[in-house]
Amino acid sequence: MNDINVSGAYIYFTIPIFGGINVTQTMLSLVVVTAILMIGFITLGKNLQKRPGKLQVLTEKGVMMLHSLVCETMGAHNAYWTPYIGTIFLSSLVGSLIGLTGFLRSTTADLSVPLVWAIMTSVIIWYNSIKANGVRGWLKGFTEPIVVMTPMNIISEIAQPISMAFRHFGNVAGGGVITTILYTALSLGSAALISVVSGTWIVAVAVMAVGALLLVRGIQKKKLAGKIFGIVMLVVGLLGLLEYTGILSGVPILQFGIPAVLSCYFDLFSGFIQAFVFSLLSMVYISGACPPPEEEAAAQA
Repeated sequence: MNDINVSGAYIYFTIPIFGGINVTQTMLSLVVVTAILMIGFITLGKNLQKRPGKLQVLTEKGVMMLHSLVCETMGAHNAYWTPYIGTIFLSSLVGSLIGLTGFLRSTTADLSVPLVWAIMTSVIIWYNSIKANGVRGWLKGFTEPIVVMTPMNIISEIAQPISMAFRHFGNVAGGGVITTILYTALSLGSAALISVVSGTWIVAVAVMAVGALLLVRGIQKKKLAGKIFGIVMLVVGLLGLLEYTGILSGVPILQFGIPAVLSCYFDLFSGFIQAFVFSLLSMVYISGACPPPEEEAAAQA
């Protein structure tokens, strides 16, 4: 995940219309994500065969799983919301993973993106509530059970999209901040470790010798830990020796491997979970405004 800039997304240039429209790194990422999804949908949706290949089978399986999830969560009568929920989920997931490129910013690390999705969901909820109950019935919901609760009900309607957006944004942005802090700490740790090992060539050679011994014993006894520690000590000793001789300097050895493991959580697992949670909340809120036909008829009666 790319670093999170507390001042906001980087501004590439400003279009001199409507008081100036800033073209930011997030906007570029949104264009790329949209292009990826459109190309993917077109590619997977064309040339469908009665005898599907492996790719078509996987695509149909994914669509069926999404359709089943929507029907189970929202009810079969709300199955037509499947494309919307799928778009929200994939936009969130791909938008979070786009930060792995290193030069594009995760779209979900910008509050404006999940906030727009949350507002869209809220507008859908309000529209369906008005459609089912009429404007008077919709406004009546703000005065129940008692008139005193009206301000709280209004605040609740406003807080709903805000809480959805901040939940999604906070988790993604928090992961980026933690990753940035981790890289800084590992860089400082690498400098301290190399400075100790490269203090004299004897220490560097000794570390290499111990590493070679651990590696050989690990290979002989088929111990994974021995192999890993042996390789690490060999590399540290070699870099320390190169640092001592002046051939190479400033290599942040601790930044290799360790961030990749944590990235599996912050970028992959967390990105998937946040996309799923946001989609699930959207389904729950929309289904509340779209009851089954019999319940809707009873409410109108």
